[in-house]
Amino acid sequence: MKHLLLSLACAACLTGCGLAGTATGTAAGSAAELEQARQAKQMEERARQQAEAAVQQDSARRAQAEKDAQ
Repeated sequence: MKHLLLSLACAACLTGCGLAGTATGTAAGSAAELEQARQAKQMEERARQQAEAAVQQDSARRAQAEKDAQ
């Protein structure tokens, strides 16, 4: 009984100071952070692909230049 009263008192204090709503806000914030992380990963992948394409293009140009020089 003593523990129940203590738990209820703690819950009332947390609710009164707004921490109860923080859990909901944190969950929403986490979803937004996950979305940002997903978008950042997509941008990173696109940048990697573009860099690889640039390297391949440069390699092809060098090979063609060497071929033309012969």
